[in-house]
Amino acid sequence: MDQSTPDQPGAGAAAGGTPGTDPKRGLGSDEAARLLAQYGPNAIEEKHTSPLLKFLSFFWGPIPWMIEAAAILSAAVRHWEDFAIITIMLVINAVVGFWQEHQADNAIAALKKNLALKAHVLRDGTWRDIAARDLVPGDVILIRIGNVIPADVTLVEGDYLSVDQSALTGESLPVDKAAGDIAYSSSVAKMGEMKAIVTATGGATYFGRTAKLVETAGATSHFQKAVLRIGNFLILITLALVALILVVALFRHDPLVETVLFALILTVAAIPVALPAVLSVTMAVGAVKLAKMKAIVSRLVSIEEMAGMDILCSDKTGTLTKNELTLGDPIVLAGKAASDVVLAAALASQSDSPDAIDGAILKSLGDPAALKPFTISKFVPFDPVSKRAEADVEGEGGRFQVAKGAPQAILELVGADGTLGARVSEETDKMAAKGYRTLGVARTDPSGKWQYVGLLPLFDPPRDDALATIHEARSMGLDVRMVTGDHVAIAKEIAGKLDLGTRIIAADEAFDKDGNRRSGAGIEDADGYAQVFPEHKYRIVKELQGSGHIVGMTGDGVNDAPALKQADVGIAVSGATDAARAAADLILTGVGLSVITRAIEEARKIFERMNSYAVFRIAETVRVLLFMTLSILVFNFYPVTAVMIVLLAVLNDFPIMMIAYDNAPVARKPVKWDMHRVLTLSIILGVMGVFASFGLFWIAEEYLHLPRETIQTLVFLKLLVAGHLTIYLTRNTGAIWDRPWPSWKLIVVTETTQVLGTLAAVYGWLVEPIGWKYALGVWAYALIWFLINSVVKIYAYRLMRRGRDD
Repeated sequence: MDQSTPDQPGAGAAAGGTPGTDPKRGLGSDEAARLLAQYGPNAIEEKHTSPLLKFLSFFWGPIPWMIEAAAILSAAVRHWEDFAIITIMLVINAVVGFWQEHQADNAIAALKKNLALKAHVLRDGTWRDIAARDLVPGDVILIRIGNVIPADVTLVEGDYLSVDQSALTGESLPVDKAAGDIAYSSSVAKMGEMKAIVTATGGATYFGRTAKLVETAGATSHFQKAVLRIGNFLILITLALVALILVVALFRHDPLVETVLFALILTVAAIPVALPAVLSVTMAVGAVKLAKMKAIVSRLVSIEEMAGMDILCSDKTGTLTKNELTLGDPIVLAGKAASDVVLAAALASQSDSPDAIDGAILKSLGDPAALKPFTISKFVPFDPVSKRAEADVEGEGGRFQVAKGAPQAILELVGADGTLGARVSEETDKMAAKGYRTLGVARTDPSGKWQYVGLLPLFDPPRDDALATIHEARSMGLDVRMVTGDHVAIAKEIAGKLDLGTRIIAADEAFDKDGNRRSGAGIEDADGYAQVFPEHKYRIVKELQGSGHIVGMTGDGVNDAPALKQADVGIAVSGATDAARAAADLILTGVGLSVITRAIEEARKIFERMNSYAVFRIAETVRVLLFMTLSILVFNFYPVTAVMIVLLAVLNDFPIMMIAYDNAPVARKPVKWDMHRVLTLSIILGVMGVFASFGLFWIAEEYLHLPRETIQTLVFLKLLVAGHLTIYLTRNTGAIWDRPWPSWKLIVVTETTQVLGTLAAVYGWLVEPIGWKYALGVWAYALIWFLINSVVKIYAYRLMRRGRDD
């Protein structure tokens, strides 16, 4: 094989060695019960967290604390409407977060389901079927074709067993086992039948160790970090300004109740109450679009990670390749043509066999009718001792024999001379260098003498869309790297065909036996990684993350689950095991990899929408905070009432939710949260809004001589109209008419809420009425400032780009 099997687990249930069991009688019932009590059930241990505690955890943290403080303040001054709205928004945030947490992480449960449900075990000298979870070390079990092996075992009796352990080790071909070999839990018996003694169960199995690795894997998303940074920024501003107001109020001897009331208004206006919910809704809407592309999102924050992903670690078998054996061009030695080699190999194969090699040969034959002229009078299946399969055939040319197997085994069969032996060795070495597994084929001539008719190279071909997908990903600034359990030669051959680069390093070159990184390993500079086990994949991802990369990982097997969980974006491809799907953030349900690039495009659109909202929300907070604070300090005047703040909050929620449905540009490179840019632009727009608000206040007081109650309504309408217009400013970096244009949903909802706010101001719904004349004047004033802000925004972006280039 191209890859050695993993070391036998030495800890856990098998740590004391295999109990001395009689293979003819098995364990006794009493002994089995004792061992079950000692080692526990043959199942993966799950850690259960109380749903109530998990839900309550969403009320703990800087942003929830500030929201809760606002609710307490509103109750203290008996503003029950404010208290109700704030509390409802707090609970909604917690429910959304709890639901996503509940849906996101079921990897351990899926790994548990992957275990075999039943086992055929010898107890008290009698064969019986028991639940696999009741197996104990020392049990004697029978493994037949098609069985999922229920625990780690040592094979003790039987001719041979062919085991598919690709889901565990990443090997693309079944592994031949004989007495004395180890077989691993959750691998599948493809051919043969053998007795075995259980050596490890549950978490002590190779499979169980993988499950534990999945349990410990995981990375804090950049989205969560960004939300926390935005929240902390706004909280610090709020605390600073509230502290300033309190100090001034003490010197002025202002009434305590009014001071507390202002602190409440300021807090409610400043805290991004809906920030987590709005960003979650934005990603949820994007997740629905991705689902239509046959890409299911299991963890919403992974959408933001996907937009910034710059390295994609791709599993080879079943992801970059088809995970199906294919014949290469036959090497003819003594046959008349290449078709003679394939025909002889097909006659030495079984059409109803689950063996992958037999299937590849028969498929390569093309027309099944080519076998009809022949009758198989005797068939000898592949024997791991002789390393070949043979058949006696009757056909048009009389009786003859055919054989296929290991090239050296066929050499012994035909009794080849040194010249033929050298030729076979040379061709086999050439194929091995290209990553091919070579099969020898022989046939008897009319005199009954064996002839070496040729060699058949076998390989797992790349997926049809893999090369195009890799080129498309590269054009989007994504570096694709192969990660495989196969030999370096195979990895280099496939990497060459897919234009991935040939700087492939073996896992043992990068990590020592304890899993620690070797000095000068070159993990970050490699094009791919070969001969890796689950621990290696997991550590490769962590090493790349430690170097500052946002890492994606594709895979389909149990062996990929820990790395999928650890990666910023774990992608389970079509046909993946339940364990891989549960550990992944993105699950592809369609065949092929092209959906990944489409998913990245959609993720980058979603990121632009979230970025737009973040800029808008911070700008609004800065504008309202500074304006209200300066109004109190300079003019000793509350520019808006508590009811107006609540109305603004409610009317703002509708258009900002529509940001999730807005049209957005697609970046050609990975995107990341640029908090310097976000905060700079937000502060610029916020400060411009403060100038505009004071301009309106000055006009109303100094020229129009309006009463303070009327001025409050004018300010309320200006904050509403100008605030909603800011949404149009933050959705792109250029002029407002640049493509992509706003979606009709965003326009309709935004303008509807502006009209509702205008009607409330005109007719006095919960505020002092101002009539149509002043309302239209506010609209004209806001539109003039909107154009000014648009010009300022464009120049601000140009200056930031110029500074970045310098």
